[in-house]
Amino acid sequence: MQAKPANPEEYIAGLPEDRKAAVSAIRKAINKNIPKGFKEGICYGSIGWFVPHSLFPAGYHCDPSKPLMLMSLTSTKGHIALHHLGLYASGPLLQWFQTAWSKNSAKKLDMGKGCVRFKKPDDVPLELIGKLASKLTPQAWIEIYQKALQR
Repeated sequence: MQAKPANPEEYIAGLPEDRKAAVSAIRKAINKNIPKGFKEGICYGSIGWFVPHSLFPAGYHCDPSKPLMLMSLTSTKGHIALHHLGLYASGPLLQWFQTAWSKNSAKKLDMGKGCVRFKKPDDVPLELIGKLASKLTPQAWIEIYQKALQR
């Protein structure tokens, strides 16, 4: 993996051969379904989808120079990780995803607070990932994010 890829294509090009197809397929499922207004780019060294400053000038509260991220996709030594911050911040979205997982995958859900891990590239339920990507508009994500900050 390159130290700092400039764009998602460079990120994928730097992956081991056994990961390129899976990460590309996940990226394609997200890009096909994510609502208009989100932008794709490199965030924190991973492929990310975020609300640009043009829609949310305040940006990420810990570093306002960064846009408000919703999702990121990364390949680590042991797994592919899909981070969806909406799963962490929205109980109803998390419940929907956990229920939908069992209907879309025979594999046990390997998940942290907002991170879904795929140990085998063939274990990714692409249709479900696409549906997850479609669940929040930029405005809905901003509202959830702002409410979470008030807690």
